[in-house]
Amino acid sequence: MDKTKRKAIIAGNWKMNKTPSEAKTLLEAVVPAVKDADCEVIACVPFVDLSVALETTKGSNVKIGAENCHWAESGAFTGEISAPMLKEMGVEYVVLGHSERRQYFGETDETVNKRTKAALAAGLKPIVCVGELLWERECDITEEVIARQIKLDLFNVTADELKNIVIAYEPVWAIGTGKTATADQAEEVCAFIRATIAKLYSQADADAVTIQYGGSMNDGNADELLSKTNVDGGLIGGASLVAEKFAAIVKAASK
Repeated sequence: MDKTKRKAIIAGNWKMNKTPSEAKTLLEAVVPAVKDADCEVIACVPFVDLSVALETTKGSNVKIGAENCHWAESGAFTGEISAPMLKEMGVEYVVLGHSERRQYFGETDETVNKRTKAALAAGLKPIVCVGELLWERECDITEEVIARQIKLDLFNVTADELKNIVIAYEPVWAIGTGKTATADQAEEVCAFIRATIAKLYSQADADAVTIQYGGSMNDGNADELLSKTNVDGGLIGGASLVAEKFAAIVKAASK
């Protein structure tokens, strides 16, 4: 991390876990455990948990994010949630383009771009996820895959809008598998993402963008991963569901 140039951010991505009552219990443990954090702390929770999460974290340093949003402000999209709906609730961040959304629900770079633009227009801060499949890494096309995703997902996003975007590098082969990219592998791709953004915008713009690592970061490997120059935080899955583990990762990012 280089905190002189950009913000360090640790965000929990709860996925489809925790009922509202369970969310309240977890956040009641998280809030005091991270109150002295020297980084941004976010809990991205299921839609049904947003109200209780916002209430439980009120007045604390823990920000609340959603796990997705639609690109339309309103309309005949049964079961979907719009960015303005989230904004009015008090949500600050939203995860977009997670590999599970792409894999299981047919999301594409085009729809991720549309969602990103909608989120920005509503005043939300998107956490845009990119990452390669194991097959793509084995075929040595990681950089081509990542560059394509960055270019498409950020299409028509202005330099001013980029200031409100977080990029999360999530190698698909390391999500929920217990496998983790080595610190050097994470640094290599995060540095490539920054270089790609520099080509699309400017080096100053790229230097200011927070790039998280999100492939099974946990309390045991966070120190090493976060020691790398271009790894500015983490998008945390399983470890974010245990207050002590999540707090340990936040502590690592606060050094």
